[in-house]
Amino acid sequence: MLNFEKKGNGKETLVLLHGFMENISIWSDLEKHLSKDFTLLKIDLPGHGKSDILAEVHTMELMAEEVKKVLDHQNLKNIHLLGHSMGGYVSLAFAEQFSDYLKSLTLFFSTYFPDDIEKKEQRKKSYRIIKDAFAHYARAGIPNLFNPNERDVLEGKIETALEVALSTNNLGALACVKGMVERTDKKHVLENLKCRILVLAGKHDNAVKTENTISNLPDRTNIKSYVLDCGHNGHWEKPSICAEIINTELLHHLPKKLVL
Repeated sequence: MLNFEKKGNGKETLVLLHGFMENISIWSDLEKHLSKDFTLLKIDLPGHGKSDILAEVHTMELMAEEVKKVLDHQNLKNIHLLGHSMGGYVSLAFAEQFSDYLKSLTLFFSTYFPDDIEKKEQRKKSYRIIKDAFAHYARAGIPNLFNPNERDVLEGKIETALEVALSTNNLGALACVKGMVERTDKKHVLENLKCRILVLAGKHDNAVKTENTISNLPDRTNIKSYVLDCGHNGHWEKPSICAEIINTELLHHLPKKLVL
């Protein structure tokens, strides 16, 4: 079973899925600001943190099935599911297969679009580097995931993100990159899902095409979106603002769209 950590005694369960080259430790800044009404269930995805590598290719569907095993082990349903980046891709795969488990779905600096041809090729070219020069791969990529206009302020957070990335098993990372290449378009999931859907995005996100993601969201009353003045890592860059939105949207109601 995947490694997980449960915290709090709130009446609502919020399941947190981290992104690529991350683990459950990334939520420490955000969780300080999350409502006490949430019980947090933080899960290490396959090949990350303390969770084992399960296959040569970690498809989003495979990882979603492993998340379900944790939920079943904890006898949990009617959950709020939040996924950062790759964790968002896993969350969409989960929603497609196990929608009856969900009270809400939050795409946290993530997208429902698959990789375009250029992105797929970039990922494929990275296979050898991840396998043979993982530290170089991490050091080259991590800083670009933060708001370039605030690099000086975020220096400590960038170092933290790099430490987390370097602690990742490179073969686990490779299995997940191969899985991300195979991702399919999941817009139909958002079009058909009956639960509340929340999308948080970054104005300066270099990993996700924010404008494309927001502008193509289905026009449904159960979907709300926010664009923040940050990069790809709202949990490190704007934790209090992100938590405020999560607390408000998942526990209460606000107008459909708001730009901060």
